[in-house]
Amino acid sequence: MSHLPASVLQVIGAAISVDAGRLKVKDHDKLASPMMDALVRLAVFGDDAERDWARWIIWEAGREVGVQSASIHDLYMARGRGDVKPVTVPAINVRGRAYDTARSIFRTGIRLKGGAFILEIARSEIAYTDQRPSEYVTVMLAAALREGYRGPVFIQGDHFQVNAKKYKVDPKTELEAVKQLAHEAIAGGFYNIDIDTSTLVDLSHDSLVEQQRLNYEVAVDLTRHVRNLEPEGVTISLGGEIGEVGTENSTVAELKAFMDGYNRTLLDTAGTMTGLSKISVQSGTSHGGVVLADGSIADVALDFKTLEDLSRVAREEYGLAGAVQHGASTLPDTAFYNFPKTETAEIHLATGFQNMLYDELPASFRDEIYQWLRVNAADERKAGDSDEQFFYKTRKKALGPFKKRLWDLPTDVQERLASAYDGKFGFLFEKLGVGGTAEAVARYVKLPAVRRPAPGTGGPAVAAAPDDAEAGE
Repeated sequence: MSHLPASVLQVIGAAISVDAGRLKVKDHDKLASPMMDALVRLAVFGDDAERDWARWIIWEAGREVGVQSASIHDLYMARGRGDVKPVTVPAINVRGRAYDTARSIFRTGIRLKGGAFILEIARSEIAYTDQRPSEYVTVMLAAALREGYRGPVFIQGDHFQVNAKKYKVDPKTELEAVKQLAHEAIAGGFYNIDIDTSTLVDLSHDSLVEQQRLNYEVAVDLTRHVRNLEPEGVTISLGGEIGEVGTENSTVAELKAFMDGYNRTLLDTAGTMTGLSKISVQSGTSHGGVVLADGSIADVALDFKTLEDLSRVAREEYGLAGAVQHGASTLPDTAFYNFPKTETAEIHLATGFQNMLYDELPASFRDEIYQWLRVNAADERKAGDSDEQFFYKTRKKALGPFKKRLWDLPTDVQERLASAYDGKFGFLFEKLGVGGTAEAVARYVKLPAVRRPAPGTGGPAVAAAPDDAEAGE
């Protein structure tokens, strides 16, 4: 086993001990102190050895005190049975300033006694925000520990999507790329994954079954792949998708064509293997909203009746938690109370929080980023795009290259952002019914007991012994 770097030892001091590859938290209060700030910086920006050790320490410290990456599958199954009150679980894409953004989310969860919320990152976001799965999981767990949160942390791979153009040219290579990402994500601690093969829906066919066939057949292939990678004691929550966001609204008939084909194919090829826990649909939104020439966002005609019908059928006929709504963060505030009312299972929120970040940046820094985009994202500019449209659509691509500087914003800017995020997350959690869900999470979600080997020892993550599984109780 390699030795802890001096920089890591200096950070953890006497609060955490490591002996023969086993970690012990000596001072629990230190986990919610500036010690964690320093440790997570090493986990993100340190050298190879510092990163490896800091990530391992955060994972194992979380496991000891009961802050663990977990699957929301059993809660969603309970929701499908009607055993859990209507709640729309927010799945929040944490793109920029990940640690501090997540801290605000966990502060909100603690204040409202909420546990049913998801932190997620999409296949595309992993690349342009420079957050590989191992780093992302570490940062989310560190944020929970820093705020004193206790319980399951639901971390999700959003839109693990098959690229239709690449699949058409070389299906094997494109599918293998998604499988490799799933392998990396699960090894990193992602125990919730949204499979997105909706890009393969072929509307040239007359029947809905044939339109959805490639969608459900490839979804089953990915389901089997994910299930074979699950750590012991973990049933990964899997979502499917029937309508690509930004296209025509989904219908009940489409949902049935997909789910019947998916369930039949899964049974034929894998027997009684567990399938999906939710289904993503299209009901009128688009990712990031539609930006107008002046930089404002166009009004959205969201079809809540479609969401209500699809969620009901998903629950009553297929035992799922319900329908999932993407592209919701730029909706008007007045829309959000409708999601629990229509029993929508989950909504995905991303761009609105990115907008808040850019709104608070010092003007000089924002101008520097925009100048970088003029050069490095020039090929994404469409003819007729105004500057406002171009920057709005491409500024997400700057989050990775400017990641460290975004972590190191001036104190006054950080404080304004924290206050703004606290207010927004509080509003969303209340409107979506997240408050008070910690009790249901504790009742239905079992904390996994996955121990990771210390750096330099080799070997995969393993299920902890029974006495270790109870360490955080």
